[in-house]
Amino acid sequence: MTTETVRATPPSTIVAAFFGFLASTVSSIAGGLFILSAHDEIAAALRRDNPSLSPDQLDRLTLLTQAIPVAIAGVIALVYLWLSFKLKAGRNWARVTLTVFTVLQAASLLATQPSWAGYVSCGIAVVATVLSYLGPSNRYIAGVRRAG
Repeated sequence: MTTETVRATPPSTIVAAFFGFLASTVSSIAGGLFILSAHDEIAAALRRDNPSLSPDQLDRLTLLTQAIPVAIAGVIALVYLWLSFKLKAGRNWARVTLTVFTVLQAASLLATQPSWAGYVSCGIAVVATVLSYLGPSNRYIAGVRRAG
């Protein structure tokens, strides 16, 4: 006796949301890489705040100031990518988690001075979130939940 697994094909709204979250992740990474190009500006700001730093201390502090946000952005990007693939597979918990992340991302725009990449990333994530809740997306996720 042979059993066949039936896999539902994601609707275009889910596929578009998936690619939207991928694009949002790429633009976030671009913003993180922007920090790496701002070495001189960061060093100047640190020098103004701490004029007693030695050149060696200033270099290490500048590197640390650049490395921490880049590392955090990398971890967030990996989680975002994983959640995007889970959304494409029809997992509602991934959709909800991506929604929460998108709301937090939008709130961070109000609390910080984001770069252009921050605005682009958030805008794309908002569109992707809306797409993930449209009728075809809801039916697909409900169908996967019933089948799973």
